[in-house]
This record gives sequence, C-alpha cells and structure tokens, in this order.
Amino acid sequence: MRKHILNAIQAHAAAEYPKECCGLVLAIGRKQQYFPCRNISTEPSEEFRLDPEDYAAAEDLGEVIGIVHSHPDATSRPSPRDLAMCEATTLPWHILSWPEGDLRTVTPSGSTPLLGRPFVHGAWDCWQVCADWYRREWGLEFEAFKREDGWWEKADGPSLYEQAYEAAGFYRVDQPQRGDMIVMAVGRTVHPNHAGIYLGGDPELPEEDSGTFGPGPFLLHHLYGRPSEIIIYGGPWRDRMCLILRHKEAQPTT
Repeated sequence: MRKHILNAIQAHAAAEYPKECCGLVLAIGRKQQYFPCRNISTEPSEEFRLDPEDYAAAEDLGEVIGIVHSHPDATSRPSPRDLAMCEATTLPWHILSWPEGDLRTVTPSGSTPLLGRPFVHGAWDCWQVCADWYRREWGLEFEAFKREDGWWEKADGPSLYEQAYEAAGFYRVDQPQRGDMIVMAVGRTVHPNHAGIYLGGDPELPEEDSGTFGPGPFLLHHLYGRPSEIIIYGGPWRDRMCLILRHKEAQPTT
C-alpha cells in the first residue's frame, strides 16, 4: 500500500468514525489514488454498502483495483462477509482497523471450498454453492444474480427461483438425477427459497473430499445460518421440495 493512499484511507476512517468508511483504490495511468465513497448502509457502524453512484464516478476516473473499508473499534480481521465479497468481486479488499490503524489486505483465492463455507447471503448462499458446483463439475457459468435479504418473505415481491430458472438454462423434470437442482420451501416463506444439488448415491465433489459415505441419496446445500454441507435427501427435505430442475447441459447418467 502506497503511503499517500494509506494516509488518505486513515483520514477518511477518522472522519467517518464511529461509522465504517468505504472507498476504492484506483489506477489512473501509472498513478494510484484513493477514492472515498459514501456508506449508504442502514447500519453504517456495523457494515458498509458502497454507493453505486460513487462506484460509477470512480470508474470514470480510472480502473478499480481494490476495495477499502474500516472496522471501527475492531481488528482488521476479515469477517465471513468480507471474505465472501472479496471472492465475489475478484478484487483485493483492504481493511483498516480504526482507531488502532492496522491495515490488512485480503486477496481473492479464486476457489472457495464447496463444503464448510459460512453463510453470507448474496455471496455464499444456497444459490452460490449450486452455481459453484456446476462451474467446477460441468464448466457452466451463470450471471451474477442480485438478491436482497428476505426476498422470500415478500408476497408482492419476485419469486426468484421460479422466475429465473428458464433464463438460466433449466427446465422442470419429475424425477431427480445427479446434478439436478432441488428447489425447496424452508421456514417462514411465501416463495420457494432454498436450493441444493442432488448427488444421488455419489457424494463425491470436484476438487475436494466430501468425507461422506453411505447409500444416499445425497444433497449438497447451504442453509441460512449454517456452513455448507452434504445431507441425506429424504424425509422432511423431500417434503419441502417444490421444483426439480435440470440444466440443458446436464451430463448423462449411467
């Protein structure tokens, strides 16, 4: 971190304290610059939400090469959300503890394990673990779907799984095979709000050891408030099923 940028970040953190400050590191030609942004979160002392208008203005000036925010009265240790959003944005995240003044940089790894990831809605959630499985197992890529926390509780709001599956390349089937996405209604909800990958009798995962044995059938999923995991798909989970979705690029089963 260049000294003039660090000084600018510290000044911004001090000015916004006890709220979290947020901003961007820009590359403008051969120079780098800190671009302070507005934190429009409804709870700015607990989290940040960078103003999209500020982000657009920064992009007009140069290339965004890093995202910055402060941790008021806390260490620079990244939260699960920080780690998840670092991966989602594919940019380095610079975290400044304030007033302590310690700066820590987190860089995206490019590969988050499918199992054991903490739940962060919008970044590491049930849809994302499904999307990551499809990318690693079949090489499929999906657009970054935006979803607000609590969307499933709004009767007058969109039913995201039901409205988006066809555009994403899925179609409905009656019986699951390995690689199908099972969409369920879990908890207090007015829309189907949870999904997982049906693994059949083979719980093995691409690039990692599932540590799971038995006859199955198995389901990879990521439930709100819990780490991602593989479970037995049956009983109450089967009762919650609303849709069985197969992708048009589905691999044939034997």
